[in-house]
Amino acid sequence: MSNSAMAVNEQVPGTRLTLDLWHPDCWAIEATGEVGGGVLAHAIYNSPQTSGEMPSSVNGLFTAFGDSEAEVEALLEKIQASDRAGDLQQLQERFGRQRNAPGNVVREFFLEYDPDDMVCPTLLENGFVHSAPVRIEDGREEWQVCFADERSKIEPALESVREQAGAEVSVAAITASEPAGSERDQRLDSLTAAQRNVFEHAQESGYYEWPREVSTRELAADMDVSKTTLLEHLRKAEAKLLDP
Repeated sequence: MSNSAMAVNEQVPGTRLTLDLWHPDCWAIEATGEVGGGVLAHAIYNSPQTSGEMPSSVNGLFTAFGDSEAEVEALLEKIQASDRAGDLQQLQERFGRQRNAPGNVVREFFLEYDPDDMVCPTLLENGFVHSAPVRIEDGREEWQVCFADERSKIEPALESVREQAGAEVSVAAITASEPAGSERDQRLDSLTAAQRNVFEHAQESGYYEWPREVSTRELAADMDVSKTTLLEHLRKAEAKLLDP
């Protein structure tokens, strides 16, 4: 558990957390663990059941993202090949999410799958309410959640999630509760991993100070990339963060 997770002993009600999570039987975790790109999970739709029983399948709205068309195509093919995924329907419309979705290439899709494979009900049962789309990359899920009870109860609740779902869960960040989904957070979430790494390193190194404390050549050397590559990532990050 990270140092931030140790702060759960503080008695402050109302807490926002970023959870790094893995759980078994997840098509998105399996697919992103094998190929590049990532998935944003937006919403889940249940089909009406006249019997009143839980549906045998649900449909989710997702965004596949990546640095290239080939990367996204490979990811979608891997998802479609999963024995845990049902029908996949790519969408022509992007519901206005182009600007906020990470990656240079994005594709929205509906996917049918087994609700028993979801970890969301277990999180909710233990007091964790997600406040933003779930981001899945490199075989891991990133959950932005709110926990309304005292911080001292977070760790027992996380342990319950681990036991019930067979999950691996750690706390990547923890803060006092505040309005979720700020515009700045949404724009940061729209960056690819490379864009965010370059932008944050430039910010921390004083690139945006006046006068500048570091050159693009020095930043490129720090990150072991060419100046051209660094500038490409930096300009794309700036466009997403600064575009009104």
